Amino acid sequence: MKSLIILSMLFFFTSLCSQVPVKYSMDKTHADKSESYKSFTDNGSWCWFSDPRAVYFEGRYKRTYAGWIDNAGNVIIGYYDHTSGDIRTQTLMENFEIDDHDNPALLFVPDGRLLVFFTKHGGPNPTHLFTMKNAEDIFAWDKQELFLNDMETYKEFANTNTYANPVLLTEEDNRIYLFWRGVDNKPNYSFSEDLGKTWSKGRIFVLPERIYAMRRPYMKVESDGKRRIVFAFTDGHPNAENENSIYYMYYEGGSFYNVKNEKIGESDMPVGPRQASVVYDAVITKQKAWIWDIALDKDDNPVLVYVRFPDNSNHIYSYARWNGEKWITKDLINSGGWFPSDKLREQNYSGGLVLDHENPNIMYLSVKRGSKYEIEKWVTKDGSQWKAEAVTRNSAKDNVRPFAVRNATEGNPLQFLWMQNNRYVHYTDFDSSIKMNLPGSD
Repeated sequence: MKSLIILSMLFFFTSLCSQVPVKYSMDKTHADKSESYKSFTDNGSWCWFSDPRAVYFEGRYKRTYAGWIDNAGNVIIGYYDHTSGDIRTQTLMENFEIDDHDNPALLFVPDGRLLVFFTKHGGPNPTHLFTMKNAEDIFAWDKQELFLNDMETYKEFANTNTYANPVLLTEEDNRIYLFWRGVDNKPNYSFSEDLGKTWSKGRIFVLPERIYAMRRPYMKVESDGKRRIVFAFTDGHPNAENENSIYYMYYEGGSFYNVKNEKIGESDMPVGPRQASVVYDAVITKQKAWIWDIALDKDDNPVLVYVRFPDNSNHIYSYARWNGEKWITKDLINSGGWFPSDKLREQNYSGGLVLDHENPNIMYLSVKRGSKYEIEKWVTKDGSQWKAEAVTRNSAKDNVRPFAVRNATEGNPLQFLWMQNNRYVHYTDFDSSIKMNLPGSD
């Protein structure tokens, strides 16, 4: 019996460390160089921890809205009009900060007005909230500075602020939740019950063991838009953690739950990572990871994509899906290492992958093919076998950080955007465009 247990543990450990990549077939028929696609902007960049970055909204107009920061540090919002083909942009703040962590996150409220949230990268800075004065009008805004970190409650912690992730729950009387990396670099949240006019004091809701100063979990957020918010998060940054795992939990009705629907905490008290569900356990594999996206399938089960690092030169794109009883995890492909030209910093900056939140059987990946990172579309039925389609090939420039446009259902011609890099040295030194999956170079 003892030998059987040892063999079982060995098999489990081996399967975690060296999963056989999924089988996929590649269709290159329709691919063309990224320069042949239309640009949303020829000067824009974004990180992947402030979302949504782009949203389709259909009211009086049919438009896709997106936000970015340019290489002069200007925060910009724009739309693509699906009827006229026009692209219009508006600068929200000039000379804000040259840092792609500062890209805005977008949220439409029921009356058709857009709320835009953004903040500087770190430090005791406010979150800026721009609210449309009129529905679907990007040229007139009400402006607020939100100082949400509660430094009276957390006197012993540092006052810092990065990222923004807004969510609206219709079954909580349209309460808006805002999630950000706040006090002590921990995940914080606040809520508004009047569509963004006033806000509660921020609260830490994930608190890992503080084994070093300013340990910072990275988090992705999604919601069913009604009553549930789901989270995928890490212990910290992979360049500071030898063992960086991936966790899952959800919020509903004032409490937090693990994937088995067991209550693990109340919303006014922080949760420890190991109280949540462990999706990928780096304590076992000894290979750190970083979260990239989380979505909900048609049965409201969570789907996650993340990157596993056997070492910094090998970035293994991985996929996990809860089937109602257990996590189904698969390695997808070795994406080819990091893309910034700075060879010393940010060696865990992958090209990136993202799920289609309207159908997480579809995802978009940036994979190094030859000397450049190219965009691909991968489709599956069960997560084990995939059909891959090259979106770009033979590009002259790297193509990274794809984003699936939220609310772009099947049939919408504009499904995803990505960054095309003229130059990307570091998150404070870049020259990028935002491309659309629409033909027409510009």
